[in-house]
Amino acid sequence: MNRYETPSDADLMLSLREGDSCAFTEIYHRYWKQLLAVAYLHCKDKTMAEEIVQEVFISLWNRRSELYIDNINAYLATAVKLSVFKQYARQKRRDEIKEQVAAPDITTFDEEQIYTRFLQQQINGVVEVLPEKCRLVFKLSREEGLTIPEVARSMGIAEKTAEAHLTKALKVLKLRLNRPYIWVILLLKALMH
Repeated sequence: MNRYETPSDADLMLSLREGDSCAFTEIYHRYWKQLLAVAYLHCKDKTMAEEIVQEVFISLWNRRSELYIDNINAYLATAVKLSVFKQYARQKRRDEIKEQVAAPDITTFDEEQIYTRFLQQQINGVVEVLPEKCRLVFKLSREEGLTIPEVARSMGIAEKTAEAHLTKALKVLKLRLNRPYIWVILLLKALMH
């Protein structure tokens, strides 16, 4: 790109797909204020709006090599709106779980059960948006309890590839959920199989 010309969105997307962090930074600076306004318009909560915009940009970076976007502005605005709706859906699910489990005298154990179920739903939501092979490796490893060699044989891929997919899945979960106790739940699930 000529440093005297402003790159087009199409040029930025090409560079982004190649892993160019400068292209990502340019997209961020070009659209973050507008996206924050869109998020705030839909959720009326500044903190939530900021978190949603951050999640959308993290997702853009994490999925850069598999995205083919014609209109970055429209894509990001739609992603923000969907994230707002997902946030509302998560809150609704959490409220429903509380109602299902709630009793007149909720004990600490009951609260932990509610939170564990809610957390599991959050993990499931993040896993569902992982790239296909990454998602499959994660499910075989964490839900089916297969070892990396077993996952590799099952999928017909190299062990290193299976390991790389699992590492990527765990990194995405860590970024999205950013809570240390999630790893305890994931570990317990693996040990129970």
